[in-house]
Amino acid sequence: MSQVSLSNTSGAPARPSPVGSPLTAPYWEAAARGQLLLQQCADCGKVRHYPRLLCDGCFSDQTRWMPASGRGRVHSWTHCHHAFHPAFAPELPYTLVTIDLEEGVRALGRWRGGGLAIGDAVEGHFEQRAEGPELYFTPAA
Repeated sequence: MSQVSLSNTSGAPARPSPVGSPLTAPYWEAAARGQLLLQQCADCGKVRHYPRLLCDGCFSDQTRWMPASGRGRVHSWTHCHHAFHPAFAPELPYTLVTIDLEEGVRALGRWRGGGLAIGDAVEGHFEQRAEGPELYFTPAA
């Protein structure tokens, strides 16, 4: 969920900020340090992303957090030409990518790089913004 502020000091609409919960707090705290964490079921070991209350493999509510490599491959992408929120309009067009992470889950982030092809190797990073951390991906080095 996002919390929306109608404007910032420049008078332009402010970007939505992530709002943590007890369930997602470890993810956002790590993101603020530049680290990508994933949930892992403490009973069956299944990795999941986005954070959820129950494991979709064994329905356990026992969770631990594991650091992710941030490495993966392009699964899909979309070029955004219309802002879903007015604060993103000055950044148009931009690209969102869906990445198959090495840990076996998918993550969504912004693209920072040239052309894209399905299967391209990428690396994830967090950009620290006033509104909160933002996950983006670049071509793997």
